[in-house]
Amino acid sequence: MDRGLSIVDRCLSLLNPYLQLMTTAFLFDLNGTMIDDMQYHVKAWHGIFNQLGAGITMDRMKEECYGKNDEVIERVLPQRFSEKEKYEMSIAKETAYQNEFRPHLKLIDGLPEFLEAAHCKKIPMAIGSAAIMFNVDFVLKGLHISHYFSAIVSADHVQRSKPNPETFLKCAEALHARPENCIVFEDAPKGVEAAANAGMKCVVLTLLHKKEEFSHYNNVIAFANNYREPGVMKLIESK
Repeated sequence: MDRGLSIVDRCLSLLNPYLQLMTTAFLFDLNGTMIDDMQYHVKAWHGIFNQLGAGITMDRMKEECYGKNDEVIERVLPQRFSEKEKYEMSIAKETAYQNEFRPHLKLIDGLPEFLEAAHCKKIPMAIGSAAIMFNVDFVLKGLHISHYFSAIVSADHVQRSKPNPETFLKCAEALHARPENCIVFEDAPKGVEAAANAGMKCVVLTLLHKKEEFSHYNNVIAFANNYREPGVMKLIESK
């Protein structure tokens, strides 16, 4: 009997990647989607850039706060810094952000239960973020949620940031999931655009941006302020 079970186990192991191709997978952006921290990122960048004489407003900083850190720097203060200087600016910004946000570090309302329910139903999950691993680890280790995710794709793992689909396509590949079977959770227009470019449906968390800012994307299947809302919970209940 033990021998028979081991054969079954081996067969299931071989079949698993193909079975997952037919199942739904959940892909999560991190900042503003799993934790409500985007205002802290905007504030940290705003302070650093204005110390350097950029004279940028908070409203414009909010618009520019997407993509890799190097890309943010190049958009706000182009052609002024070496790669070493941009790296140092990036670490300084993330350190300032983490120091201010750490007392408020928690998952968005309903997400702990959502992750646990999805995990129990064996829905594969990944994080696809423009954050560097320095920040991803800050969240995963700080909240002890690494075990929920089979793959992490950060800014350190891609050449092209959102709205390029590379981040989400790498997540899907790592989960052995077809793009059309992936549901992305995002909070920013550029992230929703990246999901659309990857051929993926998207749930939008409206914590920083308004619904109207996503009106021209046809891949949005739900808007929510948190993970307790019916439009989000039904994604698990239907599985």
